Amino acid sequence: MSDNAHVRQLRIVVTADDYDAALRFYRDVLGMPEEAAFSSEDGRVTILDAGRATLELADPNHADYVDEVEVGRRVAGHIRLCFEVDDATAKTAALAEEGATVVAEPTLTPWNSLNARLDAPAGLHVTLFTELGPTSS
Repeated sequence: MSDNAHVRQLRIVVTADDYDAALRFYRDVLGMPEEAAFSSEDGRVTILDAGRATLELADPNHADYVDEVEVGRRVAGHIRLCFEVDDATAKTAALAEEGATVVAEPTLTPWNSLNARLDAPAGLHVTLFTELGPTSS
């Protein structure tokens, strides 16, 4: 397989009924820098830089386990977006002030990260997480 045959970018496109509120939430409060923006009589779109992207595939049992650890019950749908942030506690509070519903406050996970769950604008269920480093045995 040639080097040109791999995926170069993961872009998730979300249709937001309240475009301005979603843009303010994700760009200004969560802190995703604006990469590009376009508008015409046909509408508006903004591309936000989400840092490094990965695609995490989980089977239903693992998804149940993660929800149980982070929330205490199954809450996520088919897709959950996860954002690594420097301070999950502070960012959770800031996003709640901007309209997100906190589903679970930051919780220390067995994999040593601090994870919070929110229902966010544009109908997205998100995890905010802060990696705390390797655990000592």
